[in-house]
Amino acid sequence: MGPRIYNLFPLLAGSMDHWHRHLPRIAGMGFDWIYVNPFHQPGFSGSLYAIQDIARLHPVIKGHAHQSPADLVTAFTATAGDHGIRVMADLVINHTAKDALLVDSHPDWFVRDDDGSLRSPRAVDPDDPEIVTIWGDLAEIDYHDPNLRTDQIAYWSAVVQAYLDQGISGFRCDAAYQVPADVWRPLIEVARQSRPDCLFFAETLGCTVEQVEGLAEAGFDFLFNSSKWWDFEAPWLLDQYDQFRSIAPSIGFPESHDTPRLAAELADADPVTTERTYRLRYLFAATFSTGLMMPIGYEYGFAESLHVVDSRPDHWDRQARRPRFDLTRFIAAVNEMKAGAPALNDEGPQHLISPEGANVVALLRLDGDGDAVRHRVLTLINPDPQHPHSADLGTLDSGSVSLAGLSEITPEGGRTGLDETGRVTLGPLETRIYAG
Repeated sequence: MGPRIYNLFPLLAGSMDHWHRHLPRIAGMGFDWIYVNPFHQPGFSGSLYAIQDIARLHPVIKGHAHQSPADLVTAFTATAGDHGIRVMADLVINHTAKDALLVDSHPDWFVRDDDGSLRSPRAVDPDDPEIVTIWGDLAEIDYHDPNLRTDQIAYWSAVVQAYLDQGISGFRCDAAYQVPADVWRPLIEVARQSRPDCLFFAETLGCTVEQVEGLAEAGFDFLFNSSKWWDFEAPWLLDQYDQFRSIAPSIGFPESHDTPRLAAELADADPVTTERTYRLRYLFAATFSTGLMMPIGYEYGFAESLHVVDSRPDHWDRQARRPRFDLTRFIAAVNEMKAGAPALNDEGPQHLISPEGANVVALLRLDGDGDAVRHRVLTLINPDPQHPHSADLGTLDSGSVSLAGLSEITPEGGRTGLDETGRVTLGPLETRIYAG
């Protein structure tokens, strides 16, 4: 079953003892995982991803609680479990804050510049090598010295075990491609010896094909894909999907804590178009990917970006009082649809079968190759925000796979069969889904 993940951004959710109040809503929408970004004591920059002390909580997240961090986490994961939800934590082992305690205790674990100063991690834009992003508040950990490798793996294994002891059962591995597979593999193996059902999710967005392929032997359960940025035309997304599905199934999302809010990107759109776009993008992420993730506030059309330094619980309160819309029932229906469609929970072949230049995009997703195919899902998408368009089903190139017998499973839609010789008309930004 593909995970349906709700990103509970900790600075927006506030103190950990207040996270519990979000659980009924999250469970009601049909999510079975919660992903929480780092919640530890940050360094001088205040960024959640610049961790100074992993044994202490961020002041906003600790709040006025008197319990230990371990007790607070354990209480939350237990309550989440009562709602049928597993909890995933961010595992950041590629860097620390420059003023991290680990820098003092293990100075030889870090990459140094020529002058001996701590080197900050950086990312090169694969489309333009001259564009380099440097995170100046971070110190890059060096995993290339074999004499240090055993101690490093032992240290992070102890961190993972502490999480597992507190009820955490999954890990989103930040910038996974910046850590060698030879480090991830024993770390994942140790975790699974303690908890066999523990899952590891590799964050690989923005890296090269070679970097993703370098993780093939690490043992990750899921990758994250780039479907959020697809224009419904270019071939790169289906190429990426086909390249990576042999490594691990993938997770799609309509927006994330690293992206602008969709409402901000649609600032000039009218309210109807904005809501339709939200519905389309969520449905597309659900049907394109085995796993699905949505950040806190998407259900209400929040426009303020999630910020690793500045987000605060009063930002939630202010936006929740005046939501742009309420998609909680729709999201629940999509999640239920996804859970019940076998082909949407297996990273089988997926093909664009509509003619080039067609106004309606048709994606055919299967749960296996060749004779192994048992289930099919056909997704029809009209990405035009202004006009309805029709799909001529007779022009769809489904190869040897028959579309006969497919029935509509579109949330809040009809339940009609699919006539292969007919036409299907979709309104502006409408999606129709058929399965069988």
